[in-house]
Order: sequence, then C-alpha cells, then structure tokens
Amino acid sequence: MNDPTEQLRRERMVEIAAEVGSRESLEARYGQVWDTAQLTKDFEVVGFAAPLVVVRRKLDGKKGSLEFQPSPRFYFNFEEYQQR
Repeated sequence: MNDPTEQLRRERMVEIAAEVGSRESLEARYGQVWDTAQLTKDFEVVGFAAPLVVVRRKLDGKKGSLEFQPSPRFYFNFEEYQQR
C-alpha cells in the first residue's frame, strides 16, 4: 500500500523529536496542549498515523488532527478539518 503522506510524516517526526519540549514551551508555540488523560476527556481518537492522531472533539463533534511528541507524551497543534 502506497501512503503519499509517509515521507512528510517521517520528516515531521524527526522535527518533533529534535524539538522535544516541556508543556510550557509547547503551549507558547502551539497554544493548548493535552496529556493523554486530557486528550481522552476532550476527544475521541478515530485514527493514528504518527506523528498525528485524527480526532473528533466531544464538545461539538468536529473532526481534526493533533500532532504529538512521544516523551513526554503531549498532544498539540489542533487543526480542525475544513469541509469542502
């Protein structure tokens, strides 16, 4: 199976690993940050393709994606999907 996003995702994983940050540094750069417990409270995870998770926000049912860093595991940079 050919995944046209694989190379871009691999490159982004390297970038994230090189910049592993504290919660505070991620918040300063991306805004709201979630740990795993907070993620499961606010979102339903519907897909996974590192370094991204596809989510549905429980508050309003909107779909989007979050990036994550592996350790410490934080989710950040929520991007809501735009309807076409």
